[in-house]
Amino acid sequence: MNRLPDRLLPGSPYPLGATFDGLGVNFAVFSAHAEQIDLCVFDPSGKREVARLPLPEWTDEVWHGYLPDARPGLLYGLRAHGPYAPEEGHRFNPNKLLIDPYARKLHGTVRWTDALHGYRVGSSKADLSFDRRDSAPAVPKSVVTSDAFDWTGDVRPNTPWSKTVIYEAHVKGLTKLLEEVSPPERGTFAALSHPRVIEHLQKLGVTALELLPIHAFVQDRFLQERGLSNYWGYNTLAFFAPEARYMATGSADELRLAIRRLHAAGIEVILDVVYNHTAEGSEMGQTMSLRGLDNATYYRLQDDNPRYCVNDTGTGNCLNMSKARVVQMVADSLRYWAESFRVDGFRFDLGVTLGREGNKGFDPGAGFFDVLRQDPVLQRVKLISEPWDVGPGGYQLGQHPPGFAEWNDKYRDTVRRYWRRDSDQRPELAARLSGSGDIFDRRARRSWASVNFLAAHDGLTLNDVVTYEGKHNEANGEDNRDGHSENLSRNWGAEGPTEDPEILAYRERLKRSMLLTLFGSLGTPMLLGGDEFGRTQDGNNNAYCQDNALSWFDWGRIDSEAGQALIDFTARVVGVRSRMPPVRAGRFLYGEAVRDGISDIDWFDERSERLSEEDWRNVEGRALVMRLARIDDEGRLQTVSLMINSSGEDLDFIFPGPALIQTVLVDSADPEIADLQLDGDRYRVLSGAAVWMAGRES
Repeated sequence: MNRLPDRLLPGSPYPLGATFDGLGVNFAVFSAHAEQIDLCVFDPSGKREVARLPLPEWTDEVWHGYLPDARPGLLYGLRAHGPYAPEEGHRFNPNKLLIDPYARKLHGTVRWTDALHGYRVGSSKADLSFDRRDSAPAVPKSVVTSDAFDWTGDVRPNTPWSKTVIYEAHVKGLTKLLEEVSPPERGTFAALSHPRVIEHLQKLGVTALELLPIHAFVQDRFLQERGLSNYWGYNTLAFFAPEARYMATGSADELRLAIRRLHAAGIEVILDVVYNHTAEGSEMGQTMSLRGLDNATYYRLQDDNPRYCVNDTGTGNCLNMSKARVVQMVADSLRYWAESFRVDGFRFDLGVTLGREGNKGFDPGAGFFDVLRQDPVLQRVKLISEPWDVGPGGYQLGQHPPGFAEWNDKYRDTVRRYWRRDSDQRPELAARLSGSGDIFDRRARRSWASVNFLAAHDGLTLNDVVTYEGKHNEANGEDNRDGHSENLSRNWGAEGPTEDPEILAYRERLKRSMLLTLFGSLGTPMLLGGDEFGRTQDGNNNAYCQDNALSWFDWGRIDSEAGQALIDFTARVVGVRSRMPPVRAGRFLYGEAVRDGISDIDWFDERSERLSEEDWRNVEGRALVMRLARIDDEGRLQTVSLMINSSGEDLDFIFPGPALIQTVLVDSADPEIADLQLDGDRYRVLSGAAVWMAGRES
């Protein structure tokens, strides 16, 4: 652009953020309590502030101004003037450069210094003091962008929930060690759609790739001081900007191109998003964006002492979702990712926090949920909530409104307990296998609302669930105090790696049994990336700070004989699920008759006896058969039975009647079985005949 003007033109209060119109850039930022907001323009290096121009207009609590001749690539920041009255909730300090909440790109990274705080660190008055140092050298600069991208020909997969198989992975960890990718692109957005990655996902039968947070986030100071890093990314700095560390070229089009290629392969992309809190932390945290723009509006503060933040997230602060402009910011961010990047869905970290208005409890009718459910764009994408936080009444599994799926940790815990051979698990297991209707069957919700999983990024991997009985987080530098202490795991005779062939064989069989349980259950299955080849974190159940080989995919292990064997088994199980509509029932099943003594769902023991009330109360009962049945569109009966045995003893399971010719499609004790390559009649069984199911003596 040419020489900067002495003042801005009035511009428009809409849209929020920095918007290039071909002739210049309009700037608009919300603040209900600021007395003045300055636009600060920087040179291309981001080191020198070349102009400071007050936004001239304040309309409907939006400060705005127009900079003629400005172009995409312009670096800028904001400074907000107003009362510095922490006891009233206000923390304005124009000495602190602020990131535009709507910035779509950031230049530079946070440089940790006490100047980032609005108060004098170490002062006897603590956060009531006022710091006059300029924080601009330590703050990333916002960048004006133009998001033109040719999506012509892109077709969203729009996979129905009933056919969805989710694969959770980390952008960097997925490809950092993939040698087929050129070194500069390893661990970046560009590598997500590498043919090897797509081939792997397609072989597994995955329909949706769920990525850990990719919004721009900070590298926490306390982690850097320990020589560690924020690997997972759950500490957002800018809700509209992609994380620069994941871009090989510095262009967000890398992500757009990857999503387009994944779509062409029939794979949806879901983003794990963190709108419950920001990287500014508690009232003792930094002033980098929202705190300096309008702390009293953007954050939930204690009613009786607004100096202090409400901390229902455990991270120091919570966004104030009772404020319309805050809800608008989150909805605008979601819509931006859904439209500009064509993202197919979102998983909301600590989703309960988003349903808290003011300092009340969780409300499924909260304004945030209402906004998403009526939005013409957002109501059409997949919405998944993590249904808990650490606030009062923070566990809300099953309480979200229609349209949302939820992570079902009761499924995870029950399956782990069952295969660990805990007593009295059969009734609870049946409830989880059948879609958890006791939790989700309300307000016309469907069984897909239960996102079933064995493991997720937070916790032990599947391999480690059958390898370790205790957590091993020493590498995190907290003397193994961090992370959950109870993982419902068992090592089966040796803590960690072993050369004992019997233990190793049983661990492999257990992994197959648990995978078969997952994909044989009603609900939406989610596979933790790497569980299909036995990825290990060496017993670390809180690897959030481990940006190294402990967390990255070992593609050598994928190519190993053991890795390929488990991958083949997983792909076979997913394939069976995809061809068996009864397992993908879109509604909850309660034993309604479908034909001649056959119900849509039925329960038997190994003797093919229907379970009586007494059987259900048998705390040592560990054998279970779930039979699902339906009549297809051509009037044919289709049944599928899931037979499971955690007793530790070999059992003969009798197929329940009436007389039907049935085929053993998958057997975790005999992973070579393939339903399309039957060995004569070896795997064809007549109802009433017995099938041997392996166990293991303790």
